[in-house]
Amino acid sequence: MAVGLSRMSEQREQLTRRRAELELELASGDEPILKTQARLDDTLALRLKVEAELAVARGALEEADASLRSLDEQRLAAERRVSAARETMDAARLAAQETHVRRAALAEQFAETRCQLAEVLANLDAAANVPAWEQSLGEARADIERLGQVNLAAIDELKDHTQRKEYLDSQFADLTAALATLDEAMRRIDKETRTRFEDTFERINTGLRDKFPRLFGGGTRTWSWWARTSSPPAWPSWRGRRARRTAPSTSCPAARRRSPRWRWCSPFSISNPAPFCLLDEVDAPLDEHNVGRFCDIVRDMSARVQFVFITHNKSTMELASQLIGVTMNEPGVSRLVTVDVDEAVRLAAV
Repeated sequence: MAVGLSRMSEQREQLTRRRAELELELASGDEPILKTQARLDDTLALRLKVEAELAVARGALEEADASLRSLDEQRLAAERRVSAARETMDAARLAAQETHVRRAALAEQFAETRCQLAEVLANLDAAANVPAWEQSLGEARADIERLGQVNLAAIDELKDHTQRKEYLDSQFADLTAALATLDEAMRRIDKETRTRFEDTFERINTGLRDKFPRLFGGGTRTWSWWARTSSPPAWPSWRGRRARRTAPSTSCPAARRRSPRWRWCSPFSISNPAPFCLLDEVDAPLDEHNVGRFCDIVRDMSARVQFVFITHNKSTMELASQLIGVTMNEPGVSRLVTVDVDEAVRLAAV
């Protein structure tokens, strides 16, 4: 136990000595920090002083720049004034030179008159207006310049132009008379065309009165002239009264038909007679009974009109004297087949 106490006493003494040494080092270590802090304070003070001097220098520089800009503006204004003055001086110099040249020319012209200037000035009227005389003289010179050179052949040219005008007047009179003749001919043609159209219209109307009941197995048909800007009144407004007619020159023909079942259909049109009539499957929507009526009408009219029709109906095909069909023996290869029906019947009879 005595040994442990001795050891602990030694350790305590060592710790005490170490503490003393550390306190001594700590006391001596604050001196560099204090010196560094002092230098930092001096540096900050110097920085503030330099920044203040720099701000003063910047202000002075800005004032110098403003002064320089003002001086530049003054210089530019002075240069503009000098340029304007130079231009004014040059214009004055040119005017003076022009006046000098004009004065010399006038002096030469006056010398040619062999008169004395002093005597002329003494005898000059007090009411004389030299500027007005100069203006009048300038106007007279301008008029002479506009006239140009004297044309000695003007009389001959006037005679030629007069003859040319008389010829053109004669041509104009001939053209005017020809236009009047053409207008009269156009009026006669228009009148004759209107008369022939009305006559043809009435003949077509008469034919329809006869063929309509045959084609549809009865019924009625109404045909009128209607204004181009309006439409025919719809059924039943036509019933019980006469349709209003207008002049053919300001209207167009319109027809409405009524079948035996009292059904009113849309208008259809007419055209002038043609050397042949082309029908494209007009019998397609008809039943067998109506196809027979259609074939009867075509058979009667074929004595006067040549029919070319496209059909798939066997009854209609029996009307034709020539049959032309399209067949396809091979895929993608079409071939026309023509049959003369009369010849085929003759060969069949043999």
